[in-house]
Amino acid sequence: MPAASRRRVLLGGAGVALGAIPARLLTDDADPGPPPAHPEGHTHGGGVSGPAFRGGPVDHVANGFNPSEVLRDFDYGKVSKLPNGRTLREWEIFANDRELEVAPGVRFPAWTFNGRVPGPTLRCRAGDRLRVRFVNGSAHPHTMHFHGIHPAEMDGVPGLGRGVIEPGGDFVYEFDAEPFGLHLYHCHVGPLAEHIARGMYGTFIIDPPQPRPRADELVMVMHGYNTTFDGEGNQLYAVNGIPFHYMQEPVRVKRGELVRIYLVNILEYDPINSFHVHGNFFDYYPTGTRLEPSEYTDTVVQAQGQRGICELRFPYPGKYMFHAHKSEFADLGWMGFFEVTE
Repeated sequence: MPAASRRRVLLGGAGVALGAIPARLLTDDADPGPPPAHPEGHTHGGGVSGPAFRGGPVDHVANGFNPSEVLRDFDYGKVSKLPNGRTLREWEIFANDRELEVAPGVRFPAWTFNGRVPGPTLRCRAGDRLRVRFVNGSAHPHTMHFHGIHPAEMDGVPGLGRGVIEPGGDFVYEFDAEPFGLHLYHCHVGPLAEHIARGMYGTFIIDPPQPRPRADELVMVMHGYNTTFDGEGNQLYAVNGIPFHYMQEPVRVKRGELVRIYLVNILEYDPINSFHVHGNFFDYYPTGTRLEPSEYTDTVVQAQGQRGICELRFPYPGKYMFHAHKSEFADLGWMGFFEVTE
């Protein structure tokens, strides 16, 4: 779908709900009215009058997750020791089909890991032994494919090892945690684009042997929703599940405190995504596999599957925007605020 057609799904004016257009009508044939104005505060030169962005919040309770909680939710698994003294971490991950309210009144039939988009953030330390029991409670075949180093039979792709896990089936993926860095996992069943676009992805963090400096740590997974299911673009863009969420509930951080952002791009149907922060710069560590930053910047571009760690401190209190530095993505949901307090 051309960019201009995707933008037509928006209604003009702040406070008008995107959800006023049923998901089934978000097509080229829909006539939503006049073209949209920029959301309040989006232009670099304008002021910010408040988060009145295309309607109110969605029902997080019904969805089963809240993006504000996803930010700092790290799952370290069930921890024990192997006979040789190594740390063993175990998880149980369920695939299930779940309808999510992704914008006010817009419901999306998602395929999920543990009932949320993105799936849980799995975290461990380099050298740990990992066991992930995957249970497929979905009506569709799925796998778990982890980025990292592991044996071929644990790769979670059709035709290797256990291969595809059919509905009702289960399998234990077991491997060592390496290399340290910021990784991801996702389903690897075809059509691969649809399985990813429906929500089958999550973050996988392997900490270095010596911990990174203490910080307020945040996970931000950039993605989108193709509500027309035509495989030709997205009608909504988001971080951690819900478009515009962090406009309505800003990310609260402390002035002068080190903030570490684990930034992952799993956006399907668009070749690249980006992250830009207002009023500040950050050190950027591509893939997190080195302890020295590659650059000091305020904007980074990632292709699908790329990820990196952003570290920064806010020297001044106030509200600072962050968003995709592609206006179309920002206008369709990929934007938020940091709220810096003393």
